[in-house]
Amino acid sequence: MDILGANPAPAPAAVPGGDAVKDVDITTFMQDVVQASMTTPVLVDFWAPWCGPCKTLGPMLEKIVKASNGKVKLVKVNIDEPQNQPLAQQLRIQSIPAVFAFSGGQPVDGFVGALPESQLKKFVEGLAGGALEGDTATQMIEAGKAALGVQDWTEAATAFSTALGTEPENVAALAGLARALVGMGEIEEAKEVLTQVPEAPVEHADVAAVRAALALHEEGAQAAGQLKPLEDAVAANPNDHQARLDYATALMGANRQQEAIDQLLDVVKRDRKWNDEAARKQLVKIFEALGPMDPLVVDARRRLSSILFA
Repeated sequence: MDILGANPAPAPAAVPGGDAVKDVDITTFMQDVVQASMTTPVLVDFWAPWCGPCKTLGPMLEKIVKASNGKVKLVKVNIDEPQNQPLAQQLRIQSIPAVFAFSGGQPVDGFVGALPESQLKKFVEGLAGGALEGDTATQMIEAGKAALGVQDWTEAATAFSTALGTEPENVAALAGLARALVGMGEIEEAKEVLTQVPEAPVEHADVAAVRAALALHEEGAQAAGQLKPLEDAVAANPNDHQARLDYATALMGANRQQEAIDQLLDVVKRDRKWNDEAARKQLVKIFEALGPMDPLVVDARRRLSSILFA
């Protein structure tokens, strides 16, 4: 039996929103691979449940193919199932994972073994005829971070949301969106976004920064109504460290980060050990929330070092 077929029938019209990744067997191979490849390149991943490298390759392939935004499809064939073994024999598969690229109804390329993700991406890009949507996600994340740097919260939220459209579990994009929402005052929405962050053994730095920003915002919101009285209290008694610390908290709540940092540095300069180094610890929280490359943080760290090591 010629499974691949010498002259496959024209493929049916593509259904919008069709699955980019699916499991097939010998009964659907002609339709889902040979015929489908007449209009869209199709990758065929031959695998088996007992194959360790297959478990590494499979998820990477799925991620990259989904990032192609429909330019390439992926089908998976379990050669451990007896009915699928004739497929493996006809394509002369001797080891797995084995991946074949079909286009125009015929196999046109392929490889054996679990390649690094970067090589997989180049392989799929060659089949797709250009850069993948995943590149757009990376670009959107960078654009979002740039917007965060100038506190353009709306632009940042838009960029990170666009990235999440192709990579829904991207931690940097989720954290960035949450940070933008904090900046917009959408606190509950930010908390909801953080619940979507996949669990990991070590917390992602961007996620830790958002949690710090949330804590600072909530502290600042509580103190914001006391901004003028606290300013007056500090003016009346410059050595009232608690009033100055509370004033800095209120300033953060009002998005006046530079002034808040100045007040905390003043406390450290006057009495660095006060209240178990409360002012320095609050500065560290601000540094974490703003990020290590923020110009305010770079300057504040330099000034803090000058005070501590004077």
